[in-house]
Amino acid sequence: MKILHLSTADANGGAAKGAYSMHKALCAAGVDSHMLVADKFTSDRTVTGSTGITGSQKVQKGLCQTLEYWPLRRYKNKRPGAFSAAVYPSRIAAQVEAIDPDIINLHWVAKGLLRPSDLQKFQRQRPRHLVWTLRDMWAFTGGCHYSGDCSGYQTGCGQCPLLGSSRLHDLSYQVWQRKHAAWKDLTITLAPLSEWLADCARQSKLFAHQPIQVIPNAIDTDKYRPIDRAIARHVLNLPQDKKLILFGALQPTADTRKGFSYLQSALHHLAAQPNHNQLQTVIFGTDKPDQDLDLKLPTTFLGHLHDDTTLALAYSAADVMVVPSTQEAFGKTVIEAMACATPVVAFNSTGLKDSVVHQHNGYTAQCFDAIDLAHGISWVLESSDRLHTLSQNARQTIENQFTFARIAEQYQQLYQQLLTEPKNIS
Repeated sequence: MKILHLSTADANGGAAKGAYSMHKALCAAGVDSHMLVADKFTSDRTVTGSTGITGSQKVQKGLCQTLEYWPLRRYKNKRPGAFSAAVYPSRIAAQVEAIDPDIINLHWVAKGLLRPSDLQKFQRQRPRHLVWTLRDMWAFTGGCHYSGDCSGYQTGCGQCPLLGSSRLHDLSYQVWQRKHAAWKDLTITLAPLSEWLADCARQSKLFAHQPIQVIPNAIDTDKYRPIDRAIARHVLNLPQDKKLILFGALQPTADTRKGFSYLQSALHHLAAQPNHNQLQTVIFGTDKPDQDLDLKLPTTFLGHLHDDTTLALAYSAADVMVVPSTQEAFGKTVIEAMACATPVVAFNSTGLKDSVVHQHNGYTAQCFDAIDLAHGISWVLESSDRLHTLSQNARQTIENQFTFARIAEQYQQLYQQLLTEPKNIS
């Protein structure tokens, strides 16, 4: 059984790191696992991909980015948010044939790694099973990675709110049609990270009849582990005598999907309480902005944290992690925080529901209710005994459900099942 993982990169960004870590976990379990990426950042010999060092590689990458962005230039009213048109003519099919896998596991493959028609080419030489680890919604939309309030992917897209388009046959409609034409005769086993993402896939017109098995994200429990709080705060130069409320992500204050506005409102509510002088906010993923964010509480900005050790220090230094996202395929920061024994307060929505258990390892607030979000933060912090229990439960949740060994076992079982059921291949 030879497995090939396809991903934009092997160790740069959350989705890429997740794909690479799963590949390495399968290798450690004795699986003949390989990885093919557009951008290679490691020296791992089991990974094939461009390092982007030579001049020709830099030119090719620049051309890819230009072609991928070019169709969006027509949409002057486009809103912030990722949109991938998948128009770059890649050589990936030939590379796949050179490796000759039995099963191809797609991960985050947008931004120029492949075009929809490439999936047909993967099965041109011989039948192969396709597994798609859904890490966002792009696989079944007309180009957006998260749909927000739009349900166009359920019928065929067009008039895309992310593009700011009122045209029925806009770019989102065109991308969706290309996907439909390329995939209508394929059987693709979907492995979404969460039950919410699985439900979205079932409701989509592209994947409504494809087999689905939810397999969650995983975490390295050796890298993400509890560190003595006093030591973590000393290293990061954080106060020892405050209750620290942690918030962070990629573009945490700029990406509206991350729910910064709800956090801001919740902090305003907390700042009006008698014990507000005990509280301090810590934000990672961005530097201190030029303009005051009006959080009403003292705030420390840790900037961009690029390595696991510093992230583990940040999670361990905090008393509570707040994840007020409106849409998350899973929520990697949730399990990172819980692995470091830090309870999480989040909205009871989307992929966050699969890991945060109300009043067991954190608090799930009523959806998009900033006052209840503030109440959840207070509830976690108001009792030291409760906080200790929540912290222990958070770590135990990760050890029981989200280790790489456990998730790799689920993938192995899925692969074995597919190989014994050749009738599933179209």
